[in-house]
Amino acid sequence: MPKQAGDETQSMAFRDAVARHERAGLVRGAITTLQVNIGLRCNLACQHCHVESGPARTEKLSPAGCDRVLELLARSPEVSVLDITGGAPEMHECFRELVSGARTLGRHVIDRCNLTIFQEPGQSDTPEFLAHEGVEIVASLPCHSAENVERQRGRGVFDRSIAALQRLNALGYGTGDPKHALALVYNPLGPTLPPAQPQLEAEFRRVLDDQFGIRFDRLLTLTNMPIKRFARDLMRSGRHDDYMSLLIANFNPETLPRLMCRTLVSVDHTGRLFDCDFNQALALPPPGPVRTIWEIDRISDLAGREIATGGHCFACTAGAGSSCGGAIA
Repeated sequence: MPKQAGDETQSMAFRDAVARHERAGLVRGAITTLQVNIGLRCNLACQHCHVESGPARTEKLSPAGCDRVLELLARSPEVSVLDITGGAPEMHECFRELVSGARTLGRHVIDRCNLTIFQEPGQSDTPEFLAHEGVEIVASLPCHSAENVERQRGRGVFDRSIAALQRLNALGYGTGDPKHALALVYNPLGPTLPPAQPQLEAEFRRVLDDQFGIRFDRLLTLTNMPIKRFARDLMRSGRHDDYMSLLIANFNPETLPRLMCRTLVSVDHTGRLFDCDFNQALALPPPGPVRTIWEIDRISDLAGREIATGGHCFACTAGAGSSCGGAIA
């Protein structure tokens, strides 16, 4: 039977790989980003989605949880970024209050957006809201080819995404204005490492500009995480072990200082704390007794703590590395 991403053998292999370069293991430093998954409901059900969001999911952070996030931000001036994700985070009834509250506190806000959400009922003015608040948009566009995007994300998604990007450009996104930053997210269609980020970004710029007149500020390349939907697809196709071997063989110690878990804390839709969004998807809690946003006084309370790891962490450390901010080495 192929090993799962959380298999203890691979977990030990990752800890051993880290220990050869960092004797103390992975430890969190100063925390600059609070990432919050405010709900699993989404208008799409993408093949690679590591949180398995979709239209039928109903789990979401309570209004009290959203208020607590803002309270912790107010108490934690060292945290400069609120990174909001889902699901489609815009579908949460408190999304706009959370955004506006964080912006009032002077925090940079990131919306991890699937683009097609703008065409859903009740979302027609969402682009204008995001532009008014100065929210950075990190938008999923796994390829500049309609065929490849729709293989991964569903029929009609590419054309809707292009229309959304053109609308964002008209609002000033993608023009180099830091108040209207627009990043695109690429991930491979299958069990391969992403191409070099600078070269792929240049290709995306050329194709999207030539064919659609679309501009963006940067491209982020992400390695597919061998968990949840993607892991099951690998198992069905008999490629799971080969993919894990590829990740392990390409372990790059230069990625370790800049892993996102070292400066980020992740919160799930119940208010539980995790070391990253991927550990959250696996329900892999951080070491120690603190478990929820109601058990800390400020986010800095979590600085200096050991980070939970597993075999899936090889995806973040393979090749040029992978994080919510793209390649890291």
